[in-house]
Amino acid sequence: MIEVSTGNGVSPFRLKPWFSARPWGRPDLRPWYEETGTTELVGEAWLTGPECLVETGELEGRSFKEVAAEFTDGLGGGEFPLLVKLLFPNEKLSVQVHPDDAQAQAMGQARGKTECWYVLEALPGATVALGLKPGVTAEQMVAGVADGTMESLLEWVPVSPGEMIFVDAGTVHAIGPGVVLLETQQTCDVTFRLYDYGRPRELHLEQGLKVMKMKTRAGKVASREMDGFTRLIEEQYFTVDRFEVEELEPLTVRMEGPGCLVGLEGVVSVITPGDEVELLPGQAVVIPFGVGEVIVESEHGASFVRCVAPA
Repeated sequence: MIEVSTGNGVSPFRLKPWFSARPWGRPDLRPWYEETGTTELVGEAWLTGPECLVETGELEGRSFKEVAAEFTDGLGGGEFPLLVKLLFPNEKLSVQVHPDDAQAQAMGQARGKTECWYVLEALPGATVALGLKPGVTAEQMVAGVADGTMESLLEWVPVSPGEMIFVDAGTVHAIGPGVVLLETQQTCDVTFRLYDYGRPRELHLEQGLKVMKMKTRAGKVASREMDGFTRLIEEQYFTVDRFEVEELEPLTVRMEGPGCLVGLEGVVSVITPGDEVELLPGQAVVIPFGVGEVIVESEHGASFVRCVAPA
């Protein structure tokens, strides 16, 4: 077995998902989660959110926000740089846009919000909206919001399980129902809602028009087969890879920066010297920067993704 050392004073640990109620969410998230602890509609399960609680090891019971602020070297300088979520839309999400780094910092935020979506489930005909149709103007967008035709101005793209979609900051976007998405994004929750299908929620049209871009690099990303895993996306702010673990065959997983492993199917043991953490579907095990490599193995076979921020 390869020797693995923990770094920066903290070993890998598992986080308990934090469930976010949304009007477009679902009453039941099974088979991913048996219960959510609320009777409200849940749209998002935050896997590395600041409210998530540590479930394993000496840090058990502490919030991820508190832990990240204490172990700055290993977890990204005081705030974990990646917010990883599972999205469960039962209805259409609002049409929205996020700022880039420069725009967000001008507002007093630490960073912008570039994200990606890995499609885990998709019913036939499921779609997402990525950008505006060619020639659409800001004036047409304002009119579309007023008269309820905003949807017709968007580029709707069909999606299937296994596809990866890049959503560059500044992209006007939306998500339709009938999908389950694994979202990896910069840790930033600045969202400007442009249109919400008549729901009684606040819109941020003026702010959104200022940060939106008519053309971005948003779109589907072709996966690449690497040495022992599949690279789903490699961008400035994150790299996301998928691993398949064969039954009882240990696998070495290297972490080039702060990141996490997210369970998709089966149960995985994440092993470092003197420590072992169980990775479950729909949960994240955080691997602090400085740990370097972990060994993963599964009794019956499993799959998971690695989400890593730059070192």
